[in-house]
Amino acid sequence: MLKVHLLIDEAYQESVDAARLTAAAQAAWRAHGAEGEAACTLRITDDETLRALNARYRGVDAPTDVLSFADGTPDPETGTLYLGDIAIAFPRAAAQATQGGHPVMWELCLLVVHGVLHLLGHDHATQEEKARMWALQREALTALQCPLDPA
Repeated sequence: MLKVHLLIDEAYQESVDAARLTAAAQAAWRAHGAEGEAACTLRITDDETLRALNARYRGVDAPTDVLSFADGTPDPETGTLYLGDIAIAFPRAAAQATQGGHPVMWELCLLVVHGVLHLLGHDHATQEEKARMWALQREALTALQCPLDPA
């Protein structure tokens, strides 16, 4: 089971279904075939925070929708594997949802699934990696009844 620590900026709390975000993270965990217990932190924040994180950690001074920071160490108190942190820019997710013609929660679910899969070691740098990651995203989104195609 994947435990999700949610940090939602006050400005977005009323627009976000926390239980659905947790379910999205757990759907990605199951799609990956992970077993045992682990934890991650998910933060829903603003565009500027993501832009600053992107510049600091990736050297890209531009906004982005989601960033994942893998950890992979055991919690010293519980021994539970800590996968890492995911940060999502709510305004960018909302804009992408509008552009795609679907609800913002669907977009947020896609970004959570995407972020968790990155924490689990998946990437999309090559066509083969991308095909595998996108298949896992589809599987997780289908389980959530969130009919987005991550193509």
